[in-house]
Order: sequence, then C-alpha cells, then structure tokens
Amino acid sequence: MKLIGKHEKDSRAFRDAMALTLNEMMAEDKSICYVDCDLMSCVNTKMLQKNYPDRAIQAGIAEGNAAGVAAGLAATGKKVFFHSFGTFSSRRCYDQIYMSAAYAGLSVRVLGSDPGVTAAFNGGTHMPLEDGAMYLSIPESTVIDATDYDQLKSITRQLVDVEGVSFTRFPRKSVIQVYGEGSEFQIGKGVVLHESENDVCTVVASGIMVDEALKAYETLQAEGISVRVIDMFTWKPLDEELLLKAARETGAIVTAENHNVTCGLGSVVANCLARNLPTVQEFVGVQDQFGQVGPQDFLMDEYGLRAPNIIAAVKKVLERK
Repeated sequence: MKLIGKHEKDSRAFRDAMALTLNEMMAEDKSICYVDCDLMSCVNTKMLQKNYPDRAIQAGIAEGNAAGVAAGLAATGKKVFFHSFGTFSSRRCYDQIYMSAAYAGLSVRVLGSDPGVTAAFNGGTHMPLEDGAMYLSIPESTVIDATDYDQLKSITRQLVDVEGVSFTRFPRKSVIQVYGEGSEFQIGKGVVLHESENDVCTVVASGIMVDEALKAYETLQAEGISVRVIDMFTWKPLDEELLLKAARETGAIVTAENHNVTCGLGSVVANCLARNLPTVQEFVGVQDQFGQVGPQDFLMDEYGLRAPNIIAAVKKVLERK
C-alpha cells in the first residue's frame, strides 16, 4: 500500500475501478455474471453487456426482481455481481436479498453506488444514509465502504471469493486519490495510515472521510496533538484486533463516516469496544438526518463531514479521556 495524501482528485472515475476490473474478470472466468437495474451507462458497465451479452443482464428499474435474478443465478453456481444506486440496492430490494440470497445461503455481491452525500443532486430520495446498516444486520454478511479507485479495484477482485451476501458502497465520480496505483488491500483488515508512540487518539474513518481524516491529522500535528489514523474500509467483518490495539495504545476513538452515525461504522466500532475494551468515543457523520439536494461540497459542510468536525471531535474526546 502506498499513501499519496496530496488531497487531489483522481483523474479516473471511481466507477471505472469496478467496471474495468469486472470486464477483465469476466474474460478470465465464464462463471461471473453481472446484473444491473438500467444504470449501466451510469457506472460504465455497458462494455460488459457488449462483451458478455449472455452474462451481463439488464433487469430494468426493478431492484426486487433483479435481486431475485441475482439469487437465481447464484443458485446455479454463477458468481454474481448486482448493481444499483445505493439507496435502491438496499431499501428497494432488502427482503429479496435477505430471503432469496442470504437466508438461502447464496453468494451475491451487491454494489451500491453513490452512498450518503455523494448522491448530491439526486437528492434525499436517492441518498442512502442507512444502506450500510441494513446490510450489517444480515447474518454472515460483508460490508465495505471503499475509499478510492485503487482500493475498489483491489476489493472487486477479492469479492468473487467472498461467500454469502456482500455490500460494497462507492461513489461513481472522481474522488480524492488516497492510495498509489497498484496498492493492494485485504477485505477484513484495516489500514494504518499514520501511527506513532505519542498518539493520544485514534481516528477510524472510511470512504470519502478518509481524506478528511488525513487533513485533520495534519492540522492536529501542527498543533502538537498526535493522532493515529486508520482506514477501516471493511465495516463487517471488523478488524477488531487492529481496533483494540489502537484503543489500548491511544485511549480514545473518533469515528468518521459518510453514513448515519446511529447505525454504521461508529456503531460497529462502539459495539466492539463495549464488549472488549470500553473506550471514550466521539462520532462524526450524519447525525440522524434525512438527505437533501445539493452539491457534495455543500452537503459535506451541511452534515459536518469535514476535517474541522473531526478535529473538534478529537478535542472533545480528549477532554473526556
């Protein structure tokens, strides 16, 4: 893994990490299938329909039916990837995913694009702030909040071997590049981005909040406050060993997520700490609110998803420590 940390947007569209990688994978493995809900043009997967017309299925604007198709294909031994916007690949087809795939013991890799505020001008109806929570509640599921292009590329390759239902959230458009090209990651293992013996708090972030955590780290360092930064891109299974090590060594935790704080990464972390090592914690994320229409920058400011919010949370948790 190579950390870039320049806070610059990637020239590559985030969606292409998934689309181009799946295109390669489907050429290598004829058992891989892709199911979409009339959004192939949105995530650049039309190439899959062109290159593999018998394995790239357009199910239309009908996520419940698409989930059933995905489960049916999985039942025949196919390795299935199923995509829709995050709000529809969670809320709209939850019962079908739960019963037809998860309860039936079938492996379906659900891809939810534009999570949280990255839905931007699509507005509150298309803004999933609880999608991760829904999939966290499915027994034996895997839940991932991808950080950037190279991480999603690495994850997509690994998903084909993940058993059961998995849910991967990722923005469609360009985001800040955090990692260098060719970086590799392991599902279920967090990534330590900054660490020292003098750390007094650990910031645990995922997705678009990782870059905000890195900005917060730089400001806090300049103020003489040393914090550890972890990219916990896998919410489930959580890297409990890494989290508990950080909690023991720093004694305070701040979580940062592009999701409702009542039921996402912060909750998973709090659950682990409560069971194993009670630790003071603050939660940065959407504070139990609905989404709204607006550019992503405005929404990140509006919902407190910025480095200054993380800095304030660190200082608050240190007062409680």
